[in-house]
Amino acid sequence: MGQKTSPIGFRVGITLGWQSTWFAPKLNYGDFLVEDQKIRKYIDNRFNRQMPKGAVAKTEIIRTRNEVNVTLHSGRPGVVIGPRGGEVDKLREELESVTGRKVTVNVIEIKEPDLNAALVGEGIAEQLAKRASFRRTMKQFCEAAMNAGAKGVKITCAGRLAGSEMARTETQKMGSIPLHTLDADVDYAQATARTTYGAIGIKVWVYKGKFGDVLEPSENRRRRPPRRMGFGQDRQDSRGGRGGPRPDAGQTGPQSSPQVEGRS
Repeated sequence: MGQKTSPIGFRVGITLGWQSTWFAPKLNYGDFLVEDQKIRKYIDNRFNRQMPKGAVAKTEIIRTRNEVNVTLHSGRPGVVIGPRGGEVDKLREELESVTGRKVTVNVIEIKEPDLNAALVGEGIAEQLAKRASFRRTMKQFCEAAMNAGAKGVKITCAGRLAGSEMARTETQKMGSIPLHTLDADVDYAQATARTTYGAIGIKVWVYKGKFGDVLEPSENRRRRPPRRMGFGQDRQDSRGGRGGPRPDAGQTGPQSSPQVEGRS
């Protein structure tokens, strides 16, 4: 049997830091642990489960003697901050009522959401909940991550895919994913798509290269079609990007010939 471990927990303390940084005696350790879970669950429900979504991928908690510092890593910081910082002030007051301590909230922008495993997983879950094709959705997010500069990406969906009676697992992979290399920057996250026919589990691995490497976006990134495209539109757009569709590409009727002549 395969011996698997979380790529995040595998690197914590070696190449990655802790998401909760504090020290507590044995008497208070359990209370602080439950308090951290309450903070993370509240933030997830507030910004990732309600509209408008703030795309909060990670919540870091640092405790001092009398204060709790909460840092939110968001792909949409404007939604989290709000007009004139009103949402941050409101969130700070609500967290202070939950914890009973003084809370400081900081927001950090995620420069490249396509390289963040948590945001990719939530994006796939959102698409599957809207009855999108799981194969097309997985391929689009894989290509978006590779075009953003990733060295490799792997996405796995498990459950009643496309509403089938028998649950199964489908995997889409591009590039390489060195899971056993501690020096490799591999981001990992899980997400759940709540559909009418059941829950679909999603796992995402994104390999960004060695720690400290500077990622460069792919050259053909701007020529890619948008992520949310019409049904069957991706094939025509990709052909059009390489020089337009073929005259015999299945277009019939009087409107097809002027388009081909105009592009040629």
